[in-house]
Amino acid sequence: MGTEAAFEVVSAVLSAEPISVDQAIAAVESDTAGAVVSFSGVVRNHDDGKSVERLSYSAHPTAHQVMSDVVARLVAEQNAARDNGGSSGDAVRQPVRIWAAHRIGMLEIGDPALVCAVSAAHRGQAFAVCSELVDRIKEQVPIWKEQFFSDGTVEWVGAGA
Repeated sequence: MGTEAAFEVVSAVLSAEPISVDQAIAAVESDTAGAVVSFSGVVRNHDDGKSVERLSYSAHPTAHQVMSDVVARLVAEQNAARDNGGSSGDAVRQPVRIWAAHRIGMLEIGDPALVCAVSAAHRGQAFAVCSELVDRIKEQVPIWKEQFFSDGTVEWVGAGA
């Protein structure tokens, strides 16, 4: 059925450099895309009632590969669903493009920490793939957040088993 071209992973990386939703959208837009859905998870100034000044994200040495694997598994599952009659022939011919990046290092309030964008022929698929992508990255990629609070305390998030 030609599903090998059904998905295109434009980017799936960890980045020490700033990332942006504009960058992600520009990377996945195409003439065949009727929908572009994006997500930008930004650093907020509070957590659990405490004032946050900044964050630092640390990644396990395997995190780069895990990020690639998470996206590859999602693509494989989407292709398998399509092969089992889960979508119309139109969607097979029109590629779904994926861009995802998670920051590592020190971030300030308002900085994007996780950015994803998905383009597809139709909005339903773009929303579904983008939502699943964000959830899987947050659940599976070994990245830990160190929060620096305005009262001088520090808390690690995601470092426990």
